[in-house]
Amino acid sequence: QVQLEESGGGLVQAGGSLRLSCAASGRTFTINPMGWFRQAPGKEREFVAGITWSNGRTAYSDSVQGRFTISRENAKNTVYLQMNSLKPEDTAVYYCAADRTYTSSPAQRESAYDYWGQGTQVTVSS
Repeated sequence: QVQLEESGGGLVQAGGSLRLSCAASGRTFTINPMGWFRQAPGKEREFVAGITWSNGRTAYSDSVQGRFTISRENAKNTVYLQMNSLKPEDTAVYYCAADRTYTSSPAQRESAYDYWGQGTQVTVSS
């Protein structure tokens, strides 16, 4: 089993920045891509960004491309999501997820991920 714990959420004004962290523990050698998803009130959960442990390949949704950056720190089994130029529409609960399937690039569909964190709230005020 793999446990994921997110941190770093909070309240920020539009145009501001936040950095989310996701620390993985347990059988971390079994996971490869990790990703961030988000779910706003009344909406479905959506892909935000993903990264592979093996080669660091990344993927982003169109809505965050150029504003968010995903990175990894292998020694700490931690993935980060740097969020800049935040907008009110970025307000959501952000979830970290991990995939057991080895892939050369991170999947963007929710069903591909096997482990999920509890989520951390990000609120962007206008």
